[in-house]
Amino acid sequence: MEPRYDHTKYEQEIYSLWEKSGAFSPTQPLTISHQPFCIIMPPPNASDPLHIGHARFVAIEDILTRYHRMKGEPTLWLPGADHAGIETQFVFEKKLKEEGKSRFDFDRDTLYKMIWDYVQNNKSSMESQLKILGASCDWTRNKFTLDTDIIKIVYQTFKKMFADGLIYRGVKMVNYCPRCGTNFSQLEVDTVERDDNLYYLDYETITIATTRPETIFADVAVAVNSKDKRYKKLVGKAAYIPLINRKIPIIADSLVDIATGTGALKITPAHDPVDFEIGLSHGLPLISVIDEKGRMIKTPEKYLGLKTEAAQKEVVKDLEALGKIKKTDKIKHVVGTCYRDHGLIEPRPSEQWFLKVKPLVKPALKAIEDGDVKFAAARYKKITTHWLKNLYDWNISRQIVWGLRIPAWRCLKCHNWEITTGPKPNKCSHCEAKKFIQDTDTFDAWFSSCQWPYATLKTTKEGDFEKFYPTSVMETAYDILPFWVIRMIMMGLYTTGKLPFKDVLIHGLVRDREGKKISKSKGNVIDPIVMTQKYGSDALRMSLVWGALIENDISLSEDNVRGMRNFTNKVWNASRFVRQFSGKTKENPEFKSRMESLVKTTTHHLENFRLSQAIEFLYSEFWHWYCDEVIEQAKLGKIGAAQLKSGLAIFLKLLHPFMPFVTEAIWQEAGNKTLLITSPWPGV
Repeated sequence: MEPRYDHTKYEQEIYSLWEKSGAFSPTQPLTISHQPFCIIMPPPNASDPLHIGHARFVAIEDILTRYHRMKGEPTLWLPGADHAGIETQFVFEKKLKEEGKSRFDFDRDTLYKMIWDYVQNNKSSMESQLKILGASCDWTRNKFTLDTDIIKIVYQTFKKMFADGLIYRGVKMVNYCPRCGTNFSQLEVDTVERDDNLYYLDYETITIATTRPETIFADVAVAVNSKDKRYKKLVGKAAYIPLINRKIPIIADSLVDIATGTGALKITPAHDPVDFEIGLSHGLPLISVIDEKGRMIKTPEKYLGLKTEAAQKEVVKDLEALGKIKKTDKIKHVVGTCYRDHGLIEPRPSEQWFLKVKPLVKPALKAIEDGDVKFAAARYKKITTHWLKNLYDWNISRQIVWGLRIPAWRCLKCHNWEITTGPKPNKCSHCEAKKFIQDTDTFDAWFSSCQWPYATLKTTKEGDFEKFYPTSVMETAYDILPFWVIRMIMMGLYTTGKLPFKDVLIHGLVRDREGKKISKSKGNVIDPIVMTQKYGSDALRMSLVWGALIENDISLSEDNVRGMRNFTNKVWNASRFVRQFSGKTKENPEFKSRMESLVKTTTHHLENFRLSQAIEFLYSEFWHWYCDEVIEQAKLGKIGAAQLKSGLAIFLKLLHPFMPFVTEAIWQEAGNKTLLITSPWPGV
């Protein structure tokens, strides 16, 4: 063995050895004592290289996979990639912009093909990066959310839900981003608190308060609460919109908050969710004055074409000139912003596809409450329950090109919708007409990805679904808990009648050494591949599970990774000494007892997903007990070579899930004819 461990000489060769051996495939037979273990990889977005957050999930899931494989269980870690819908199109559009181009320069098919080619190149790079990180997933079962067989299953689910009355097409208030050019579901809108001006406007017979004076041209009424004694005599009378002097009715509605503003609410159904509900109940018209690009329409000429912020400034200036602003207050309130570009969301009525979630929520809540699906961290069970109880119908259609196009065809004669799982229908089931036009929208990417556990296992190898579903663990980051985990639970129960997984393991985010969020704008990005090149994959993996419970955020710096590299060298150097040691003495019973306790404690931590405790315990026992005490005792003749070497073999097995490359390198250097990756776990 070389005097110092050089990861660059071993890692690529060892990964190739594992892959060629078939070690990543679940070849072990299914027995009563060895039940299957399966993790479906949360598919990384195929839009960008892997970031440090991806490296953390790889470390966690690979540790669990290697541990259960060594236990002798039929073990499958199924890899994949997500087309990621709007996320990918957004990244691609930024690249087009850098080239002085726009998505509007291309027809639909051309743009789709351009994004497809970009994604395939990036997907290939991403898979190489997963291998660099040591991911022991079964590449023979690799899946992509736009695989033809995956799409077929998503379409079948959509058609079944439509037939069951869970999918409907309707006009509802949606969260629209004028910059992205698409609408989002409730979960994809960030709510932020900010300070704004609250303008008190003179509507002649009544005063209203609003933060959005630029929308007064879309007002169709003023509403007051029927219990508000101040305005009892005004109900049924008229108010007049300033600047255009349009007459609108004063109505009463219980949704109006007496304590907010003046207690009189201008009703703009096309631009506010509460106003939309009030407008529906009173049969009020919809007037929209903001178009899909966030510019003013149907207003006096001077405001036409202005973006909303510019229009607001002009409207306020003109209202002040006419003396129509009685006063202005500062107000702290919550607004919706796009989770991608952080600009303001424009609520607007739109005809979209919606999924009724209430029928799906009930069985999901029962499964969680009954403990059929368990959360490793109790607080995430509470968060999941909260989200499930507060879901609205899910808007599943998106106005983008990239993704699964919705298989809905509108009959040009009777305008009814036909749902297919393949090509255009032959004839309308309502009027037998044969002319159709397909919906141009695509599915929200979460609609396909929430079917990932069963869609993958039904489309890999024969018998996989029957053998591995429900899967064992769903491991993912807490920031997509409401987007993905709760939807997988609902959809899995609906489609298969079974939960998609038995345990939920949520991991925290990776932050910088000062606890700040890692981002390019802050200049604190830690590139996982650069770290592996400098210090080795083992060192990076160790640093990503060290020092904090899995469910908590961790602070990471290059110093942390460097420190773990020192431990890989410690293991290497200790192994060099033990391999050369030839001292003989009787067995030390205390040593044997300590090793048995070591195995038991490590196993207990891993069974309970306490990965940080497991590796910190092993680190301490190896460095401070085995190296500092046991090896020194061996030098003094108190422990023999056979016992010393058997202890090292056990340590290598226990450490292997955490630092697979250096342990496998040592194992092979020792002349073992088997692979460490498939060696039995101590005590099994």
